[in-house]
Amino acid sequence: MRTLRSLAAGLAAFAVLIVLWEGYKLVGSPDGFSVHDIRLLPRADDDSMPHVWTVVKRFGEPEISAAGSSSVLVAVIKAAWFSFRVSVAGWIGGVIVGVLLAVLMQRFRTAQDALLPYIIVSQTVPLVAIAPVVVGWGGNLAVFGQPWQPWMSVAVIASYLAFFPVAVGMARGLKAPSAVHTEYFRCSAAGWWKTLIRLKLPASVPYLVPALRLAAAGAVVGSIVAEISIGLDGGIGRLILTYSQQATGDPSRVYAAVIGASVLGLFAAAVIGIFDLALWRYHRGVSS
Repeated sequence: MRTLRSLAAGLAAFAVLIVLWEGYKLVGSPDGFSVHDIRLLPRADDDSMPHVWTVVKRFGEPEISAAGSSSVLVAVIKAAWFSFRVSVAGWIGGVIVGVLLAVLMQRFRTAQDALLPYIIVSQTVPLVAIAPVVVGWGGNLAVFGQPWQPWMSVAVIASYLAFFPVAVGMARGLKAPSAVHTEYFRCSAAGWWKTLIRLKLPASVPYLVPALRLAAAGAVVGSIVAEISIGLDGGIGRLILTYSQQATGDPSRVYAAVIGASVLGLFAAAVIGIFDLALWRYHRGVSS
């Protein structure tokens, strides 16, 4: 029932967004609304805001590329699937790094004081500045004897965005056990490892689950931005860039690719629901 309610709420929000879009297009000015040459509201003309049904119609139109002829919908799905696989690799790397950093900061107070400021500052660096550095470093690396692939650079950048919410959320969750429970484990002569597995990790689940969802969204955003920055072909980010270059003749195709990217982010967050169920069962089982 909770899943159905969440799905219904999401569909309702999407319907409201469509109504607001078409409503503003109906009453809005083709030149937008500006105050002292500062545009506060966008233009409502067809080039800036095409009708929803026009964008939907574009999904069925032919798309001609080097890979062959297909529809725009097929091209968007293929690009989204490519970006999703890269995002999964980045998400896994970010989760591993985030969990390890959280455990290290929980184990040693000195590590927390030394690492936490840099973890926070790391998220203030623009991705467009990191992408060339990662590509340059990757060109000098090899993985198990295999040359570094361009998609690996995208996965590293996705991990860069994904690790932060996991590290912060997990670190907060590891401190969630009450003093009574912590003292009970200490009196029972439980070591650090047993206390971590039987007490602190289960207690961190309510903090870890939303962190994993944020990490999934961050991995998708990182992948799309990285694809645009380094020019990686095959992903939804590159498709958005390609359609943007054609926007003067067909602006609605850009929105078709953007919708594909949005659905990709929602799908990535929904996949985390599988881990959500498993983690909550672990939380209840160990707690009981």
